[in-house]
Amino acid sequence: MDSQGNTMEKICTSLSNNGYSVKLRGFSAIDKYLGLPALPFINIETNADIAVLARVLENLRFPGTELADGAADTPDGNCYFRCLENYEQGQYSFPLFSFAYDWHSGHFLDSTGVYPLLRELRGKGKPILTEGAVFSKTGRYNLLMEGALLLSRYDFQTNVAKLAAGLAEALEDRPAEPAPGPEAQRVFLSSILLSAHPERGLEFLKRSAFLKELWPELASLDDVDHSKEYHPEGNVWKHTLETFRHRKANGSGAFDLRLSLGLLLHDMGKPISASFGSRRFDGHAELGAHAVSKFLRRLEFEADLVEDIYYLVRHHMLPAALKRLPLTKTSEIMASPLFPTLMELYRCDESSSFKGLDGYYENSAAYKAYLKNLKNPYRSVDGKKMRKMEILNLKSNTKLQTSGI
Repeated sequence: MDSQGNTMEKICTSLSNNGYSVKLRGFSAIDKYLGLPALPFINIETNADIAVLARVLENLRFPGTELADGAADTPDGNCYFRCLENYEQGQYSFPLFSFAYDWHSGHFLDSTGVYPLLRELRGKGKPILTEGAVFSKTGRYNLLMEGALLLSRYDFQTNVAKLAAGLAEALEDRPAEPAPGPEAQRVFLSSILLSAHPERGLEFLKRSAFLKELWPELASLDDVDHSKEYHPEGNVWKHTLETFRHRKANGSGAFDLRLSLGLLLHDMGKPISASFGSRRFDGHAELGAHAVSKFLRRLEFEADLVEDIYYLVRHHMLPAALKRLPLTKTSEIMASPLFPTLMELYRCDESSSFKGLDGYYENSAAYKAYLKNLKNPYRSVDGKKMRKMEILNLKSNTKLQTSGI
């Protein structure tokens, strides 16, 4: 569990050393078995009750029983606890989620015979995920969310449309239920976007009506057509899903949440701008940035992250014009530490439209030239040689700033 950080490890070890059972359950156990980068959300099942957890954890909070009995926020991520006294065993949407990892013994536990399926996944096989053996006590939203996550995180060979239709039929008689709370939705969306195949899970959510009910801003992307000349991959929704195929994982195989949110939401303004104006998508970046901020705040994402995604969406059209725009219009935007992420969003955006990457490389060269000139004390940021007096003034200002005057 090293990838989930020392803080989470200490929490599990402390509970175990005090004689309480600690089991990683569901995605946390499956990811550990498959050797995948861990999500920043860990699911722990324990026989410790809330009173015990409150004594062990100074910052225990209560996120709502739909998500967990208790939660602890750490620098490494969020621990979500299910107390066995409050949780009926066998209440899993898919049998896969009965799989567990016992913290004390270091052994994996398979109570429903899912090991052959997981072994096939670990061996790079592509088993089929079906709607069979769904437990009747699982709520509709929970079932849809976990089905979408299974498709997003693991390499199943599954017909998404058929699975969505099968589950819809199985859910016909389920009573109405309240929508998941903001934290549950935020954790769910983040988990999908941190997975290898978010396009599969998102398409499943669209076909199951989850998006229309809870995230209509995303569902509306499927109602807006693109010009086939510029976007042969399809409408705004299909284009958005295609961008995820071009993301790059970091050295440990994990994906960047900021970039992934930027990709998902970068064209959210198109359904808005398409409804008025002579130019169909004119101003969609500005309109989208405001809509995106509202959407993310509804899911209670942190304010700093909301600001970062606003920047990415607001400026996602600029990188394509770097080589022809004057620095007076671009230098402040390029000075942001988020600009490399913006360039990566641009690369994925261009790749998904099958235009080729010539424009990306040309504009990347313009950005690199800006960075090079920024470090050169004898040239301005636009590459022009600075006059002697300008250099002296610059050095004088630098000394004043360094001395704190």
